[in-house]
Amino acid sequence: MAALPSGKHDVFQAIADPTRREVLRLLVDKEMPVTAISGHFTMTRTAVSKHLRILSEAGLVKERKVGRETRYRLETQPLQELRNWLQYYERYWENKLSALQRLVESDEDADEKTNDA
Repeated sequence: MAALPSGKHDVFQAIADPTRREVLRLLVDKEMPVTAISGHFTMTRTAVSKHLRILSEAGLVKERKVGRETRYRLETQPLQELRNWLQYYERYWENKLSALQRLVESDEDADEKTNDA
C-alpha cells in the first residue's frame, strides 16, 4: 500500500481494506483494547495492530493508555473527506435514477394509451 509523502496513510487508503473497515465498525459505539479487537479476527494481534496503526495514521482512530492497556476509539472527523467525495457520486446516481424513473413512467404511459385504444 502506498503512503502519502509524509509516510502517513490517507482515509481512502485506510478504508480500502475490509479488515480495517470492520475494525472501524467495531469501534463505532465503544472504545476497545487491541486484545478485544483481535478477538473478532482470525489473524494475530500483531496483524491487527498493524491495521490499527494505518487507521491511526489516517486519523480514523485515536489511542489512549489506560494502565498497561492501549484503548482505541473511532474518530469520525476524517470521514468527512470521504463523505464530501461521495456526495458528488450521490448526485450523479440520483440524476441517473431520476432519468430512469422518467423513462419507465413514460413507457408506462405509452403502454396505457396503447391498451386504452
